[in-house]
Amino acid sequence: MPRNFKEELMFTGMMAGMMVIVMEAYNIAIASGVNSGFILDVLKGYPLALIIAAILDLVLVGPIVKGVFFKFIFKPEWEATPIKIALWISCLMVLGMVTLMSLFGIIVTFGLGNISFGIYAHAWIFNLIVALPLQLIIVGPISRMGLNKIQSSSNSSEV
Repeated sequence: MPRNFKEELMFTGMMAGMMVIVMEAYNIAIASGVNSGFILDVLKGYPLALIIAAILDLVLVGPIVKGVFFKFIFKPEWEATPIKIALWISCLMVLGMVTLMSLFGIIVTFGLGNISFGIYAHAWIFNLIVALPLQLIIVGPISRMGLNKIQSSSNSSEV
């Protein structure tokens, strides 16, 4: 887990950067297929989606998830290993981010006036199906490994 704000920014950058690019490519592929303009479409939308995802993660979803987890879910009598805590927080983060980023994607794609519960529910479930395993199996471990390298290099430079 990040120990300070600088590490939090780097960890969020790694995590959000990977999640956004994959989820954006997935959603564009679902919406319009993979065609000659696919990569350009993904790259065009990436900066805004990354900024929105990072802000939501740092300002809204992250603090809420950590507050809920440590107040209502985490029990001191658990054998609370860091990986168990990370997996719980990751699952809750995915739920929060899928909820908000699905809405963002619908607004960008269809406009604010064309949101319906059916479109949102479809986007939410299809995004959750990909985002949860992506986070737990690929992006989370890679990001934690990157954070560990950052922390170990800063520890060795402090000595």
